Amino acid sequence: MTENKSEIGSISWADLTVSNAEEVRNFYSQVIGWKFELVSMGEYSNYNMLTPKSGAPAAGVCHTLGVNAALPAQWLIYITVANIEESIRVCKELGGKILIKPKNYGSTGKYCVIQDIAGAVCAIFEQNNS
Repeated sequence: MTENKSEIGSISWADLTVSNAEEVRNFYSQVIGWKFELVSMGEYSNYNMLTPKSGAPAAGVCHTLGVNAALPAQWLIYITVANIEESIRVCKELGGKILIKPKNYGSTGKYCVIQDIAGAVCAIFEQNNS
């Protein structure tokens, strides 16, 4: 995930979580032209996919491991919210579900994965105010 501040309500990132991350990383490198950099997850690495010209992070390709172990193979968007705890409360109140409880994302903020009342899945992300 990038460390750029995002406007509340904007889609600030997208990850693809798959069991064959290296193969999928190579697929997008060839199809889109993305370069990649390793993102250490401790015992393994995920990938930031980088735009070919500027090298800016554009998306992530992740292994179906750790906190991502239960996620299906799909692009997961991250939507910036002002207050993640308040958004979680309202999500539950309106009939949504919390699939992955809030987790810190390094020093940039915290996120969780929710499911809406139609069954669609996304992540919500609260940026640290530093």
